[in-house]
Amino acid sequence: MTDLTTLLEVGGPLAALGGGAAYTRAKYPAVYWSAIGGPISTARLLSSYSSVMEACGLTVAPSRLRVLAVKATTRREVRPVPPRRGIIRPTSTGLRIRLRLAPGQEPADVAASAERLRHAWGVHAVYVTTIKPGVVELRLVGYDVLRRVRMPRKTDAGFLKVPVALREDATPFVRDYRTVPHQLTLGATLSGKSMYLRHLVAGLARQPVALVGIDCKRGVELAPFAARLSALATDPDEAAELLPMLVKEMEDRYDLIKARQGIAPDTPDEEITSDIWGLPESERPTPVVLFVDEVAELFLTATRKDEERRDEMVTQLIRLAQLGRAAGIYLEVCGQRFGAELGKGATMLRAQLTGRVCHRVNDEASAKMALGDIAPEAVFAACAIAPELPGLAVAGGTSGGWSRIRTPYLSLGDAAEICRESAHLVPDLSALKPFRPDVPVRLVETPAPAALPHPVTD
Repeated sequence: MTDLTTLLEVGGPLAALGGGAAYTRAKYPAVYWSAIGGPISTARLLSSYSSVMEACGLTVAPSRLRVLAVKATTRREVRPVPPRRGIIRPTSTGLRIRLRLAPGQEPADVAASAERLRHAWGVHAVYVTTIKPGVVELRLVGYDVLRRVRMPRKTDAGFLKVPVALREDATPFVRDYRTVPHQLTLGATLSGKSMYLRHLVAGLARQPVALVGIDCKRGVELAPFAARLSALATDPDEAAELLPMLVKEMEDRYDLIKARQGIAPDTPDEEITSDIWGLPESERPTPVVLFVDEVAELFLTATRKDEERRDEMVTQLIRLAQLGRAAGIYLEVCGQRFGAELGKGATMLRAQLTGRVCHRVNDEASAKMALGDIAPEAVFAACAIAPELPGLAVAGGTSGGWSRIRTPYLSLGDAAEICRESAHLVPDLSALKPFRPDVPVRLVETPAPAALPHPVTD
């Protein structure tokens, strides 16, 4: 009876401790990793580093000098040499460690063993990055950072740079318009595409840029940001009037570059290799970011007259995509589907959109439209996105690399408030003034006057 009582007294706190750890791991994975998971994984790595490297085939035969030294000083067996390990640096999401590769090894050898290292050290994922020749960095992620997105405190933000999502390796996904001028974003209904667009608008609203929107859903997506928009078209007819003005603005900027750099006025635009960033800051035009939501609405036609209008708009979009970067005009094209079936010019326009972000789509063909021509292996990852994970997407680039990202939650009211607070940053562009949206005046409720006490009477 005494032994049973002692067992209950000891087992009760242990069960409570285990239950608390399991609850923390499920609800607060970052806290669990910092308190329990991180120290355990670090101990596993330190105790099994050599044996794990040997089991993964990441060891090489020792040098002759090492063999002679070991035989001269000890009688133990000379074992293969693993990559030299650096200092383990813990982070809020995992561990970081640098390895100096042994002679004859390459980073691809370590990347091929990433899945084995993940299981051996008990972490969620292992990512390999090349730092310099002969040195790679292992980024060990302790838990699924995309399940509950928390952006890092320090991000590579700057002018025309917007940290819009979190990668699966716990690094921020930064939309850099200077590096990737144009982008295509696809996603089905309720896939998180609007949330992605919302973060872009809110991030750019605080910067000295001109924001232009084409929202053929009567403006329901972009109208809440009207206070910060320099122009807004809410149907194809208005878009057909707005796009020529953007093309004219682009041509005027090319004329400015020609005049500043002494280029002959009759030089074709296509032969100008410089851009507005070579101009003095006092003469540099304001960059323009054009958001096109539901781009398929610009391609749909019902009559022959609509076809002529469609061809003109598509031609103007293609011109902006081909020549707009040097003039400081950038495109952000969004839609549910985008392919050759939309009509003439669709494939040519898509080829000019360097960046690709694909949210959950309804069929494999849509994923191929976004990623098939730049990263074929990313198509399967895009098709595997579950409906229960809105905001999860696959981002790819023309280099062939791709990664999974997820956008954190941002309410429409908060994004609209950011735009209202940044309304004073709207630049003065005369060509876009006719298309400036009307900003409704906010009605401020005045508090009712306090009731005065009535005198007490008989």
